Amino acid sequence: MIRWGIIGCGDVTERKSGPGFQNVEGSRLVAVMRRNAERAEDYAKRHGVPRWYSNANLLIHDAEVDAVYIATPPGSHLDYAKQVVAAGKPCYIEKPMARSYRECLEITETFAKANLPLFVAYYRRGLDRFLKAQELVQTGKIGTVSGILYRFSSSAHKARQRDAETLFPYSPTTEMKTELPWRLDATEAGGGLFLDLGCHTLDIIDFIVGELQDVSGEAGNVASAHAVEDCVTLSFRTETGAVGSALWNFASAFSEDMIQITGTEGRITLSTFGNEPVLLETGEETVTFDLPNPDTIQQPLIQTIVDALHGKGECPSTGITATRTSRVMDIALSGYYRGREDAFWTRPETWRG
Repeated sequence: MIRWGIIGCGDVTERKSGPGFQNVEGSRLVAVMRRNAERAEDYAKRHGVPRWYSNANLLIHDAEVDAVYIATPPGSHLDYAKQVVAAGKPCYIEKPMARSYRECLEITETFAKANLPLFVAYYRRGLDRFLKAQELVQTGKIGTVSGILYRFSSSAHKARQRDAETLFPYSPTTEMKTELPWRLDATEAGGGLFLDLGCHTLDIIDFIVGELQDVSGEAGNVASAHAVEDCVTLSFRTETGAVGSALWNFASAFSEDMIQITGTEGRITLSTFGNEPVLLETGEETVTFDLPNPDTIQQPLIQTIVDALHGKGECPSTGITATRTSRVMDIALSGYYRGREDAFWTRPETWRG
């Protein structure tokens, strides 16, 4: 039995992840931590968790906690991850893994040196929709992959904080509504909404077609009142030579979310954040695969983590795969932030916006 402790029991843990630690085989949630003691206690009572803390260090060093899930904003991930390593425990970190590629690399190397397992919450790698897309590519249903296209648009520039759900019409929860401020604060998030949302798509493209190479990109602030970027574009190649491009536009009059993977014999169309069927089109047929997401969307990935910790399999989302995604994002954002290898969030006066 893997006994889990959660640092940061906010909205994302209410439905997306928290119940999964209780529901999967070989796992149990035994402790939670939140700086607000009253809210930590309330969460523990509502979810049947035996212990709660308002101090992360106490949870990390709880002798009955075998592994730690860090579910705070990215700005605190590096510090908490180092504390978990010092305690000699495996760790599961919310995405994005950290504020920058440099921080992700430091986390990954620290866990590797300590020979401790590290997992990251790119949970779409465990969902049937994306496993099907990967299967269709790997079994040659669309021939040789030649091109990848992604487009995301939303009217984030028009939304007020209290109406934050309009920023992200594909979300199955109202998480964005209560947590929006940190997502637009580079000190906490490492950038704008691209860091929070774009990482999911880049990671799942990596999962389906392989590591992205020869990456180039640009970012800008077109309409946002905040200092962070609101438009990002990038291009890339895959390991097999396919070319790809992607655009995230948070200053659009329209909403869009589409991944299209084209091959020599067909194409696959699906979204990152939706729940609609995966579409396969070839010269001979058009097929849809209706594979709805589970109620606790992180649960399938959590099961792979628990299995890996029990020595019964591998988890597809690790520190290594997450660091690759962060590298791609940093390439796209480097020009806007005038470099991302330092504490760039402390010098907004130098940013391009």
